[in-house]
Amino acid sequence: NASLTALSLDYNKIGDAGAAAIAKALEVNASLTFLSLRSNNIGDEGATAIGNALAVNASLTRLVLTSNKIGDEGATAMGNALAVNASLTTLVLGDRFGGNNIGDQGATAIAEALKVNASLTTLGLESNSIGDAAQGALRASVEGRQGFSMYL
Repeated sequence: NASLTALSLDYNKIGDAGAAAIAKALEVNASLTFLSLRSNNIGDEGATAIGNALAVNASLTRLVLTSNKIGDEGATAMGNALAVNASLTTLVLGDRFGGNNIGDQGATAIAEALKVNASLTTLGLESNSIGDAAQGALRASVEGRQGFSMYL
């Protein structure tokens, strides 16, 4: 669909298989700018598929994946995608209502990607299991960046 710009499939329990199907569509879609998959039982496999799609997608600007089951593996895939993606401005992997299972390893991978990513301006990682050192790495990766908002 060349005219669809926003898609919210929150609370549909699509799981990893559904996330992989959406990722496949994202690889070729050039119109979708907003995607929300809040509370869908998406784990590392689904997050990795979405991350791989983000590496080639140039239209998506906002992605919400809160209240899923994404761990360090999925967060690392998101980090790998952020290292090459130039369109995403907002990534929410956790907010005050719910997070994922992201720990220090996943957060550190995202921090490394933020050092080279120039498009992301908002990152939400609240309600995860990120320790002080990894939080420090995240903050340091965007230090001095004007207009960047991070929620830990």
